[in-house]
Amino acid sequence: VQLQASGGGLVQAGGSLRLSCTASGFTFDDYSIGWFRQAPGKEREGVSCFSRQDNSTYYRDSVKGRFTISSDNAKNTVYLQMNSLKPEDTAVYYCAAAQSLSAWYRGVVASWGQGTQVTVSS
Repeated sequence: VQLQASGGGLVQAGGSLRLSCTASGFTFDDYSIGWFRQAPGKEREGVSCFSRQDNSTYYRDSVKGRFTISSDNAKNTVYLQMNSLKPEDTAVYYCAAAQSLSAWYRGVVASWGQGTQVTVSS
């Protein structure tokens, strides 16, 4: 099970970025894939997750209405479109796959992708 993350960068507050997480080595439909983030000195937190099993989604409250998670099955890729970015969104973002959305939410992860830095300047 491998996950390849990309799409981070530096953006001004109010700007947008799109993160991508491409999966290989497993059946895409069998997993829930989403994003965690960790800012310096803070605990890791779940941001958003997409469940291929039932097409359900999760968003943490602070990103609702700004972030959108989606899936391209043909490319085995999950995207996180991040709009109206705020300085408090600055963190290293990690994609992760779990066997269910509830497992992902609890941090019971089958595979982690490498982190991608998102920096939002004020």
